Amino acid sequence: MNLEEFYNKNYKKLLILPAILLIVSVSYIYIFSTTHGDIIDKDVSLRGGVSATFYVNKEIPLEEINSKVLNEFRDSDVFVRRLEGIETANNGYIIEASNIESPALELLLEREFDIELNEENFFVEETGSRLGEAFYRDMIFALITAFVLMGIVVLITYRSLIPSLAVISSAFFDIVVTIALIDLFGIRVSSAGIAALILLMAYSVDTDVLLTAKVLKNRNDKLWNRLKNSAKTGLTMTATTFVAMIVAFIFSTSLVFRQMFIIIAMGLMVDVIATYVMNASILKWYMLKKYNEN
Repeated sequence: MNLEEFYNKNYKKLLILPAILLIVSVSYIYIFSTTHGDIIDKDVSLRGGVSATFYVNKEIPLEEINSKVLNEFRDSDVFVRRLEGIETANNGYIIEASNIESPALELLLEREFDIELNEENFFVEETGSRLGEAFYRDMIFALITAFVLMGIVVLITYRSLIPSLAVISSAFFDIVVTIALIDLFGIRVSSAGIAALILLMAYSVDTDVLLTAKVLKNRNDKLWNRLKNSAKTGLTMTATTFVAMIVAFIFSTSLVFRQMFIIIAMGLMVDVIATYVMNASILKWYMLKKYNEN
């Protein structure tokens, strides 16, 4: 049995995979939101707080920094990470914390770790809690608005309910499963992460529109050939973009860019299932019912 015969025989069964992934992802996001208070773990740029970066000429264990800050500021939510890839002889650290004022944090670090901090090795960014929450709401509103407008454009373009819903459902699937992966891997999402999700939704729609256009409009060729040719083009695009994201993630020294790159890379893998398993199977089902194409 060749690939075409296998697909024609089992395309409906293939829909089970995205259905299971979507159910598991929604369930995981729900459980995550009940324990964390939101569907994602937000960093200080979205929830408000202090992001302090400091450089010292000795190595300090991350656990020790975390415990010292928490002992001093018990009501604070603290996250500590090491700066990687910096071209300096010193060790760099970032502390993200809520309910802390930067002068108090600076004094604590100097006292507990016997270091001297100044404007040359200690940098602070502060975001008010109201400003962070407002920015988060605006970003989520932008994401939802983009999704709704995308759905309207797709409906107007194809003027057919099932193919349009397939495109919209694929984009929804891509975003939901990617958010579940973000939560699973413990990524603290910044404003750049929300922007990455918006970019990912646009890319997902692009591959779905490419597939749908070839299947619906180029009906002089066999349905299988149209699906296969679209998959070749789309998978080539996805593979090259994925490789570019991974290379950029490895060599980038910017935490903001690294987060965007890894979120987009994860979303690209999810988009392969969304487009060439879910959307393709729905389109084949639709073409068989409406035009008796097999």
